[in-house]
Amino acid sequence: MRVGVIERIKGPVVIASGIKDVQIGEVIEVGEERLIGEVVRVTSDNFTIQVYESTSGLRPGEKVYATGKRLVAELGPGLMSRIFDGIQRPLEEILRRTGPFIRRGVKLNALPRDKKWYFKPLVKKGDVVEGGSIIGIVPETRIIEHRVLVPPDIKGEIVKIEEGEFKVDETVAIVRDKRGREHEIKLMQEWPVRVPRPFKSRLPLTEPLITGQRVIDTFFPVAKGGAACIPGGFGTGKTVTLHKIAMWSDSEIVVYIGCGERGNEMCELLTEFPKLIDPRKKVPMIERSIMIANTSNMPVSAREASIYMGITIAEYYRDQGYHVTLIADSTSRWAEAVREISGRLEEMPVEEGFPAYLPDRLAEFYERAGRVVALGTPEREGSVTILAAVSPPGGDFNEPVTIHTLRFVGAMWALDTDLAYRRHFPAINWLRSFSQYAEPLEKWWVEKFPEFPNYRRRALRLLTVASEIEAIASVIGEGALPDDQRLILLTAEIIKEGFLRQVAMEGEDTFCKPEKQYLMLKMIMDFYDRAYILVRHRVPVDDIANLPEVFEMMRVKEDERGVEAVKEVYEKVIKALDNIARKYGIDLEGELRGWRKGE
Repeated sequence: MRVGVIERIKGPVVIASGIKDVQIGEVIEVGEERLIGEVVRVTSDNFTIQVYESTSGLRPGEKVYATGKRLVAELGPGLMSRIFDGIQRPLEEILRRTGPFIRRGVKLNALPRDKKWYFKPLVKKGDVVEGGSIIGIVPETRIIEHRVLVPPDIKGEIVKIEEGEFKVDETVAIVRDKRGREHEIKLMQEWPVRVPRPFKSRLPLTEPLITGQRVIDTFFPVAKGGAACIPGGFGTGKTVTLHKIAMWSDSEIVVYIGCGERGNEMCELLTEFPKLIDPRKKVPMIERSIMIANTSNMPVSAREASIYMGITIAEYYRDQGYHVTLIADSTSRWAEAVREISGRLEEMPVEEGFPAYLPDRLAEFYERAGRVVALGTPEREGSVTILAAVSPPGGDFNEPVTIHTLRFVGAMWALDTDLAYRRHFPAINWLRSFSQYAEPLEKWWVEKFPEFPNYRRRALRLLTVASEIEAIASVIGEGALPDDQRLILLTAEIIKEGFLRQVAMEGEDTFCKPEKQYLMLKMIMDFYDRAYILVRHRVPVDDIANLPEVFEMMRVKEDERGVEAVKEVYEKVIKALDNIARKYGIDLEGELRGWRKGE
């Protein structure tokens, strides 16, 4: 082993010398306790190490040891249902060995070496395989089938493969390439976390990630394989919203990265998450989840690495043909770690002290999202969808992390402090949020509900107009407005209270199916169309606003009967408006047909 010596120590950064052939990205063991670190800079005289553990107590003159390896993720059966730290040390195993506090220098394998897994081959001796091919399966949990892959750089003929129980580091197959060299295939493989895993080709993003949150799915959707950010100030509901998406979304696997969050918040998550039951499979959510916990009191270097560790694990399951959602909470804390390390390296800061390469780092992360055709056989597609919380100081969306993040994501769910204080959750501001995926995903919705895009666009336009009218009403009073504008305010209030606001904890409203979302939106907009004709014929808007069916529209979302309840209220609303039309002698249906034909 190549040995060097510590020259200087600057917090998590150690400057050492004495190893001439060290490379950037190489893992170095530092000091007598062999602390784990990574080379981030090499000069003619020395090299700089980013240490992933506390450096207190280290002294100049202590030795450093080059391992010749890069920072890698161990990938194989045993990842699912586990909780790791930022450099993939299993926290439950550390708890058993060292107690509730992580001691420095603890080295543990991410995957247990003593556990045996039952391997069932899907190929036979004599078959030709290539990098990324599936050669067998292992039942990892009750709902996740682990597909054992040939490493990307291996291609050849299977000369040996066995069925049975194996440990992750035992050989299950041997592949002979064209040159006659034999390669052992094990249940596990390693991959450098800072290098994206290869794939055959990218696919267009045409399928939505159904979250069950109406404001997201209907107005600001994210595609499977897309990237979205959720910026917001303290207490606006970033974490709760992401938890709901993790629980209810139709992705098959969830990778959750708690990056620099408060310890008590992560503790609550780690305590409660294993108790949650998957609403579709009726088994604990943890059986399709992987968690990386790196709290704010842990070393900042490991926080910086945790993002790359999480995305590498997500890509590995993507390559198996799964749809994976990666949740990063929050990238602001990760960026703060990048800033601190940059300062220790004495790099030139730019805006708010962040390094000039912050946009490049963010781009490297978000560009690893995508829907792809995986390498190898059989042909399969998988996706990684990135959902990242951003915590701008003081809720200022003009700070660097938020501004640069918006360059690389396709959707933003902007959380609003005023909405949160009014107990309107999810507190996603419908005027500041956006989604570039809405148009590409329209085809998916049209196949199921042909009128959906029209209703969506009209509802968003109505909300925008209502905000302008509200500004006027705040000066002159709502009573001074003409009835057609008061109707817009009434309909906007129905949309806000009856559609956008959603219960997070329990009951029918925690998850809203696409069909129910469509029918609720159709009910509200059809109500507006008919009511507008009535108001145009001088029917007082108060006659419409005082209908009991208006209240029912705002509360039907909580009815346990779901879609049937919405259909029932829809019929009652139409009937109530028809009764008003007859009372005033208005041919409502005729007017409606003529109006729509004119449009």
